[in-house]
Amino acid sequence: MHMTKPRLSPDAWLAAGFDALVADGPGALAAEPLARAIGSTKGSFYWHFKDVPAFQDALLAAWQTQALQQVMEAVSTSGEAETRLRGFGRAVLGDRVEPKLRAWAQSDVRTARVLADVDAERLHLLGRLLTTLGLGNPDFARALQATLIGLPLLADPCDANPFDTLVDTILALD
Repeated sequence: MHMTKPRLSPDAWLAAGFDALVADGPGALAAEPLARAIGSTKGSFYWHFKDVPAFQDALLAAWQTQALQQVMEAVSTSGEAETRLRGFGRAVLGDRVEPKLRAWAQSDVRTARVLADVDAERLHLLGRLLTTLGLGNPDFARALQATLIGLPLLADPCDANPFDTLVDTILALD
């Protein structure tokens, strides 16, 4: 009896793409290395995606959806604005993919556009949360956003301490 492997879903390919991006950068986002990594064939890749740019577009769209979902959760969650602000910061800093996207955006217009859209939504959220806390100066929101963007490029991206310290400092100014 001949057993065939179940066909991989587009989500399985996207998960493999995120892993490859984190491990090896955007150059690894091609059919052959992904197929090798996932133990499949290029045919399976092309069954789901017209070509590599279409796969990359799907990868960027999936990341953007997840990033904007974090914003929506921070907006809609009940509780103290300060708790939501800190939780949002930890969620952003815990994303191992984003620093690789920021590096890729230096040479890829599509990636830069996606990041600009997400950054605009995040900045709006940060501003709203700070305004709720009585801090309307937009530079505070920009400083927090710059911290969220820059920290993963400097150190252990899971380390939210500098972000929390900046939140503490801004709140002390109230």
